[in-house]
Amino acid sequence: MKKKAAKTAKSAKTSKPGLPASRFAAEQVLRDVQRAIAGKDFASIEELNAYLAALAGPGLQQSLGDTAPLSPREEAQELAYAAMEARTKERARTLARRALAKDPDCVDALVIMTGIEAKSPKQAIAGLQKALTAGERSLGAEFFKENKGHFWGLMETRSYMRARVELAELLHMEGLNLDAIQHYEALLELNPGDNQGVRYPLLGLYLTVGNLEGARKLLREFEDDAMATFAWGRVLERVLSGDLAGASVALGIARKENRFLEHYLTGQKEMPSQLPDSYSLGSEEEAIVCLDNIGPAWAEHPDAVPWMVRQLLAEEASKKKEVLSMPKKVRHDP
Repeated sequence: MKKKAAKTAKSAKTSKPGLPASRFAAEQVLRDVQRAIAGKDFASIEELNAYLAALAGPGLQQSLGDTAPLSPREEAQELAYAAMEARTKERARTLARRALAKDPDCVDALVIMTGIEAKSPKQAIAGLQKALTAGERSLGAEFFKENKGHFWGLMETRSYMRARVELAELLHMEGLNLDAIQHYEALLELNPGDNQGVRYPLLGLYLTVGNLEGARKLLREFEDDAMATFAWGRVLERVLSGDLAGASVALGIARKENRFLEHYLTGQKEMPSQLPDSYSLGSEEEAIVCLDNIGPAWAEHPDAVPWMVRQLLAEEASKKKEVLSMPKKVRHDP
């Protein structure tokens, strides 16, 4: 596995204006539902559920017709949604500027403008940091204090959470690993359920910089995670901890989770230049996604990959020995 190849695949994550509408459709509907029920006094949960059921389809738009007009902030967010769905950079810029005219702290609009106007990673980092500052100012310090731990469940936090992930990814791509770690850790504090999946790159970063205590803590918190990233991350954590017996046990488990990853780590296959659009557990596509998260960590430590190669050679020798020890009739020898 080559470190350069992992970097190439990482670049496939770079966001661009003109994201598909379906990505934000559910979020927009939830915002509309919140507006529709705002200020209404329901006698019971059954009454609320009946009202929500009636909002399906055209009922929602009819109900919205009876609500107060959108605030400038809400109008700005609707324009930002449209900008993120725009088919051209010019259209995205126009809509984002209109959004910022209504709400200078509209995080999604600031992120869009950063993506369009930044000429270097340094400028992009500065633009995303500006967007985060705007989001923190807009939400307020008290909001962060009161809602820490369940941020993702609140629609008004989504733009801030998206921007912070994008900043962490960019810092990671630029080799500013400690700064990226700080943002990923903060995202997990705000949303321990980790709907955004930041635990995967965070585990890779912990292992890359040798923060084994951070890696162990993360592995404990998500011990039931089914993604192969964690299974193979446990192997590397044991190797770096000097527990080679434990690493061998973890390796047996990781191989059962996804054997394909070993082929890339030991150099039998090259990392593709693009990440897959989708994957299933145990598939080669999953292995490629996992390698994007933890491959650089394996490459960073000079003794890790050679240890893995030795395990592979030992396994192959053991299999060959088993075959040779079989009776000729069983082996189908000529």
